[in-house]
Amino acid sequence: MDQKKKSIKQFVKEQIKKWERMYLEEDGKTEARIPVITVSSEPGSGGTIIAQEIAKRLDFDYFNRDIVEGIAKSAEIRSSVIDTIEKERLSGIEDFIASLIKEQYLYPGIYLEHLLKVISTIGKHGQAVIVGRGANFILPPDEKFSVRVVAPLEVRIQNVAGWHNVSIEKAKQRVIQRESKRRAFIRQSFNADISDPNNYDLIINTNRMSIESAVEAVIGPVMVALGNKT
Repeated sequence: MDQKKKSIKQFVKEQIKKWERMYLEEDGKTEARIPVITVSSEPGSGGTIIAQEIAKRLDFDYFNRDIVEGIAKSAEIRSSVIDTIEKERLSGIEDFIASLIKEQYLYPGIYLEHLLKVISTIGKHGQAVIVGRGANFILPPDEKFSVRVVAPLEVRIQNVAGWHNVSIEKAKQRVIQRESKRRAFIRQSFNADISDPNNYDLIINTNRMSIESAVEAVIGPVMVALGNKT
C-alpha cells in the first residue's frame, strides 16, 4: 500500500471515530447543524487555499479532491463509510442517491455511486469543507453553502507559474488542461455547467479581493444562515 492510500485510509478511520463521538455528544440536542461548505474553483484561482483557510477558521473538517476521490475508490474504506451510514441510521440517503442517478446524471457508474455515498455521508454529518468532486451538485440545498472561486485566465496562469515554479507556457497548458477535465467531469457526471453562476450561492473573484477577504466573504453568510435557524 502506497503512502498516499495509507494516509487516506487512516484519515477516514479517524473521521468515522470522530463522527461517532459527535453523535454521542449531540444525542437529544435540537440545535441547528452547520451545513457543508463546497468550494469549486477555476484552476489557479486560489480556491484550495481559500477552502483550507475557511476550514481552519471554522474548525471544520477539510476534504480535498484527493481525499474524496480516494475514499470513493477504496472498497475497504467505502465499506467503513457505508457501515457508518447504517449504524447511525441516516434515513433517506439511499433513496436520495437513487433519485439523483435517475433524474440528473447521464450515467451513474460505479465510481459515481460510491462518490455520491461518500459526499452524502459527509453532508449528513456537516461541519466540513469539500473541495471539488461536484459536491455542490450532490448535496441538497439545505445541507450546503456552495462557493465558486474564479479569476481571469491570465491571472490564474501567473499564479500557477509562481506557485509551481514553471514557465508561463507550462502554466498555461496546466491551467487549460485541468479546466477542461473539470468541466468535462461535471458535464458527464451531473449534466451541468460548472461555470454557471446559478449553481452556486456565492461567486468570488480573487482578482478583486484578497484571500483573507474571500474567507470572510464565505464565513459571514454561513454564520448568518446558522443564526437564522437557531
